[in-house]
Amino acid sequence: MEVLMPEPQIYVERTLAIIKPDIIDKEEEIEDIILQSGFHIIQKRKLQLSPEQCSNFYAEQFGKVFFPNLTAYMSSGPIVAMILARNCAVSYWKELLGPSNSLRARITHAHSLRALYGTDELRNGLHGSLSISSAEKEIRFMFPEAILEPIPTGQRARDYLNLYVKPTLLAGLTALCKERPADPL
Repeated sequence: MEVLMPEPQIYVERTLAIIKPDIIDKEEEIEDIILQSGFHIIQKRKLQLSPEQCSNFYAEQFGKVFFPNLTAYMSSGPIVAMILARNCAVSYWKELLGPSNSLRARITHAHSLRALYGTDELRNGLHGSLSISSAEKEIRFMFPEAILEPIPTGQRARDYLNLYVKPTLLAGLTALCKERPADPL
């Protein structure tokens, strides 16, 4: 009887997380929640952005009514930027964050980070990337020295496994099987 195993899938995403200036004192507490939620913190740095840097980071929001307040708020003190990684990192981080309006988050997602640490829609405590492409762009902005290689998925991942990983494992396991220890215990 043959047991069919599904092909292994490789899905590791990265996303950007930012602890905003007004809750920087909760950094350790928030990091614990992040780690308990299955994320790995790949890189972390504390920095203070200038209003110009904030304008560049939030360029997509330019022209909106809250833009000047957002840039003033984000440049008002130090922030902690982190690269988070896990399976489906972008969507899981957005889920953990909850709605961008902290007041609404308290009603609809009471256990979300923004419900717990945010004050209102502007001072919502944390930032998260909206998509994989925005995560890559935002990570490059906050961590210009970071090397972001494209992570293979689907057929590219299977091809990589078949071309590089399986032959190495097969050779190693074959060599191991040919060796018989003198004292197996």
